[in-house]
Amino acid sequence: MKVIEILGIPFHTFTVEETLDTLESYLDTDKNHIVVTPNPEGVMQARRNPDLAHAIKSADLSLADGTGIVLAAKFKRLKIPGRVRGVDITFALLERLSRRGGTVCILGGKPGVAESAGINIEDSYPGVEVVGCMHGYFTDDAEIIAEINAIKPDLLLVGLGMPRQELWATKNIDMNTRITMCVGGTIDILAGMVQLAPPLLRKLGLEWLHRLIKQPSRFKRQLDIPRFIFAVLFGRK
Repeated sequence: MKVIEILGIPFHTFTVEETLDTLESYLDTDKNHIVVTPNPEGVMQARRNPDLAHAIKSADLSLADGTGIVLAAKFKRLKIPGRVRGVDITFALLERLSRRGGTVCILGGKPGVAESAGINIEDSYPGVEVVGCMHGYFTDDAEIIAEINAIKPDLLLVGLGMPRQELWATKNIDMNTRITMCVGGTIDILAGMVQLAPPLLRKLGLEWLHRLIKQPSRFKRQLDIPRFIFAVLFGRK
């Protein structure tokens, strides 16, 4: 399994198909596998947060979710086939899970969002059974963990935002599921609450601009993008 590092954060150098094959192989095991999808903002957060950096480094798969990661790798002359967007992988994995049959649990979003996402998943992927839907506004996770362990989902989608989702998944690595995917806002997309960026912007890697236009409150957070570029260009480790 080939891994490169961008500013000290690891990324697995898989194509989309290799990623999906690896994820599908996880479904045939009895072990929980954590999947994270850092983008440039996530890299910069991890550089400031040692616990987040540890969570990413200990994950089973760290996917290059962002054009900036791919461009940084090329600038550093590191081999990477291309970006592997978390939202695209989620959709594609649900398609594979539908063909083989499997169960999904959704954790995250505002009250009611996970339920809407679950309905849409079962409508779009007939072979998938959504066995649990829980919002992300909880403080004591003992009940959440107990429910997940009881229903034993094949796939757990966790959308609690970075870094909370990665820290939570790492803390609860022993959950009774095969895959824990930290998917951020993908749950809102699955629920129909947020629209994907237009195809042209996705092709150009400008999803961040679409999100900023739709959510101006993200401006402060997205200042990490120029910080990331500066760090890559000027060799800060």
